[in-house]
Amino acid sequence: QVQLVESGGGLVQTGGSLRLSCAASGRTFTTYAMAWFRQAPGKEREFVAAIGWPGGRTLYADSMKGRFTISRVSAKNTVYLQMNSLKPEDTAVYYCAARTGLVSLNDYGYWGQGTQVTVSS
Repeated sequence: QVQLVESGGGLVQTGGSLRLSCAASGRTFTTYAMAWFRQAPGKEREFVAAIGWPGGRTLYADSMKGRFTISRVSAKNTVYLQMNSLKPEDTAVYYCAARTGLVSLNDYGYWGQGTQVTVSS
């Protein structure tokens, strides 16, 4: 079992930046691929970015490439999502997720409770 707790969400103006954190506890963090997803009101949850282990291979949704960066610090059992050049359409609840095995766009079995990101125009 893995427990995930997100933090770092908030209100930011268009063009601003935020860094989300996801603290993991439970089984060996380093053996899990980690990801961020988001869900805006009235929309389906969508993939944002993922990072694998141990080499740290990364995947990004096309709309986030160049603006968002996912990283992990295994010693801290934490994964981060640095979000720059934020747009109002980035407003959503952001979820951290984990899965055993290789990095993937889907099939994540462990989820955090989410953190709200609101980008004002």
